[in-house]
Amino acid sequence: MYKVLTIAGSDCSGGAGIQADIKTITAHGMYAMSAITSLTAQNTTGVYGVMDSTPEILGKQLDCIFNDIFPDAVKIGMVNDIQIVHVIADCIRKYSPEHIIYDPVMVSTSGRRKLMTDEAIEEIKKKLLPLVTLVTPNIDEAKVLTGKSIQNTQDMLEAAKQLSDSYQTHILIKGGHLEGDQMCDLLYSPDHTYYIYEEKKIESKNLHGTGCTLSSAIASYLAKGYSMKDSICHAKEYITHAIIAGKNLNIGHGNGPLWHFPDSIAQMC
Repeated sequence: MYKVLTIAGSDCSGGAGIQADIKTITAHGMYAMSAITSLTAQNTTGVYGVMDSTPEILGKQLDCIFNDIFPDAVKIGMVNDIQIVHVIADCIRKYSPEHIIYDPVMVSTSGRRKLMTDEAIEEIKKKLLPLVTLVTPNIDEAKVLTGKSIQNTQDMLEAAKQLSDSYQTHILIKGGHLEGDQMCDLLYSPDHTYYIYEEKKIESKNLHGTGCTLSSAIASYLAKGYSMKDSICHAKEYITHAIIAGKNLNIGHGNGPLWHFPDSIAQMC
């Protein structure tokens, strides 16, 4: 039984955060565990409140998990507080998990930054990014991390190279916010190789939790022993099926969730 830990915030409406992570990991036939960084009051229409966990209780959650059920991969999501960043970084240094995927939750789908202060972002750059295996920013989050404009795939490549060289880690910039009908994600590796994943965009308003789901799927495939490139490829295939399966789900009054258990997943695992 492969074991995957998500360190992230809770989405009470079930579409994103640890709820999406647990569904994704379970859909891949693996054992899901969670350490909660924040409680959020949110639904498909927006985020209406946030209460961070204390550093002490997060540290105890992590110690309990690592000392009893050591994860094969770790996914990190919403991290809003500087002290929480320190706790997670200390945990990584103490236990040295093999695969660590960080999905930075910095910018809303409308392009407006939320849920994270400038001070927390700077602390993440200094303390967390050098310790992880893969960072999965979208276009707007990559802009925040690099301070550069990103308008096309060449800009994505330059931004990914800058981040990878700075932190010696894999960078996957998700290009879903670029204009056009093609979906383009770019993986840049510390050995200076890169790979572009292209496919046709799927038109759907039910995309709540897409970033959480993709990063958790990547963590699941890495836990199983797939290479970074193949893990991302399989995870993208899974999320494509999850988006298609959720196109007509229409749960809630805003941007609805994916369906994390598409029929085809049995053949994919």
